Amino acid sequence: MDGTAPDFWPNSGYRLLARDGAGHLAVTDAFLRAYLQRPEIAPIAESCDAERALHGALMANPREAVGEARIDAMADEDARDNYRVMLAFRDRLIAAGTIEACYLDIFRQGGVTIPPMFVDQMAHVIARRIIDGTDDPFRARAAELLFREQTVTLKDGAVLLGDTETVEMLAATGGMGALGKLVVDSGAQARQVDMDVLQTETAAIYWDRNERYDTVLDISFARPGLDALCRVLEAWVRHFLQAEISIQPVQEINDEKWVWHLGLDAEASGLLNDLYQGNEVDDARMERLLSLFRLDFKDPNQMAADVRGKPIYLALCMTPEKRLRLKPQNLLVNLPLAAES
Repeated sequence: MDGTAPDFWPNSGYRLLARDGAGHLAVTDAFLRAYLQRPEIAPIAESCDAERALHGALMANPREAVGEARIDAMADEDARDNYRVMLAFRDRLIAAGTIEACYLDIFRQGGVTIPPMFVDQMAHVIARRIIDGTDDPFRARAAELLFREQTVTLKDGAVLLGDTETVEMLAATGGMGALGKLVVDSGAQARQVDMDVLQTETAAIYWDRNERYDTVLDISFARPGLDALCRVLEAWVRHFLQAEISIQPVQEINDEKWVWHLGLDAEASGLLNDLYQGNEVDDARMERLLSLFRLDFKDPNQMAADVRGKPIYLALCMTPEKRLRLKPQNLLVNLPLAAES
């Protein structure tokens, strides 16, 4: 590296957003217009006059209020549905003012009604914000876990994560795109394509392919990928909650005074709950445990009084289908924070 931090994830929309006084991502007209240009919303040849008129008005003023009558006037039912979903999300963004405030509000209110795609897009651009300026490819690759599902491979004791969408595409096409799909569909053997595992010596390959999602992260104990994930999760909490924490991998929970835990995914939440309550956990579930962590607050006064100064245990698990779907919101809504005065 030449000392200049690389730019990455240009399609996240990061460069379309402004910063508020707290360094959070302020919603801009340019960011809202990007949603109007998505294929689900942008007019096509068959679009009616009412749809074109509304789209044109919103491109001119993406914050313009839109009454139900203007949507009902559209001829195409799918277009009406898409506009309703997009405008509901737009209104939440505008009301919140920042991407972070909108994201937090969605999970603190419970009963999430925003489509998962929008939630992932918010996590994507916030992840870009919290690691802005990094020149560590492991940290950038680890941050992808905040918004993209991973497929897990256990090999020779290593825990390897590959982007699920990319893994499935390569499996379907042999890595040859549409041509590969034709080959596979014809019954011929597609060529094997291996995704590159990030290694310390070669990790810089990440930057030139940062939006291809085709590198593999090794999160085995004591490997750089797991350390990078810890640093990303620390930055996530710091950015949202203004809390300095330390997250470190551990190989087991050996704590007679274990008082608090949270899963970083749905499987892990269930597993930790059962272990904490002393319920029997079969070998198959335990084998799906990928990582354990200990989280400590650097200022114990930021914790709820009844657990102040105690460690918090985290876990990461894969599903029976060997998928990992991190839920970074768990770190924001399930930590035992002191009540705001």
